[in-house]
Amino acid sequence: MAIITKITTQKQSTERFNIYLDDGQGEKYAFSVDQDVLIKYNLQKGREIDEVEIEEIQYGDLSKKAYNKALEFLSYRMRSTKEVAEHLAKKEYSEVIIQEVIFKLKEYRYVDDLEFAIAYVRTQKQTNGKGPSVLKRELAGKGIDQTSIEQALSEYNGDDQLQEAIHHAEKLLKKTNKISSVQLKQKIEQYLMRKGFPFDIISSVLEEVQYEQDESEEWNALVKHAEKAQRKYQNEDPYQYRLKMKQFLYRKGFPIDIIEKFLEGHE
Repeated sequence: MAIITKITTQKQSTERFNIYLDDGQGEKYAFSVDQDVLIKYNLQKGREIDEVEIEEIQYGDLSKKAYNKALEFLSYRMRSTKEVAEHLAKKEYSEVIIQEVIFKLKEYRYVDDLEFAIAYVRTQKQTNGKGPSVLKRELAGKGIDQTSIEQALSEYNGDDQLQEAIHHAEKLLKKTNKISSVQLKQKIEQYLMRKGFPFDIISSVLEEVQYEQDESEEWNALVKHAEKAQRKYQNEDPYQYRLKMKQFLYRKGFPIDIIEKFLEGHE
């Protein structure tokens, strides 16, 4: 059994206290505790405590430290339960402490995976314009259960998805030129698929945006690619030159009739 002989406030934190004990061999520093732990365990000068109580107090203080670390982590932005647990694990807190902290955070609604999922969908939709399949994958990676994911994504309706996808396609069309209409269509499809939009939305986008080049644009794009191919195949014999030029330009998505027109004009 030891007696608490002195309690002092730490210099770096007024909410932490140093506890000094005398176990019969003179006063010495024993441990420090958070203010809440000090009050909870009624620690005061003259009180006797045994080894079991000391272990319980130190465990309570460790739990409080972990809880404060979690609150600090949550102060920057909303987090999922899994994100908080992983953060505490990196700080080397035990699984028992982590689960205790998570329980307390849920009790006070500091973490709520459904609210997190809804907020995440709204933010990502507005800032990055991501489609539902990408959002679903990202939320699953953050430990959100399937039911909460579906509920959060229910607010991202088809009309919203279509508007976001059209916005992406129009931005892409402004940046992309000098390629065939076929390639432009493929580029839009591939980009929107990577963004996470379903096929029916992508099909609707292709009906809404003007991706088909007019005759002069298609011709200019072909000429640009053909000039590159000419430098590549210029040393081929006439038959191989014509064959490889045709194959190259056809793979680029240009119609065979304007490919023939170009080759006839340059023979």
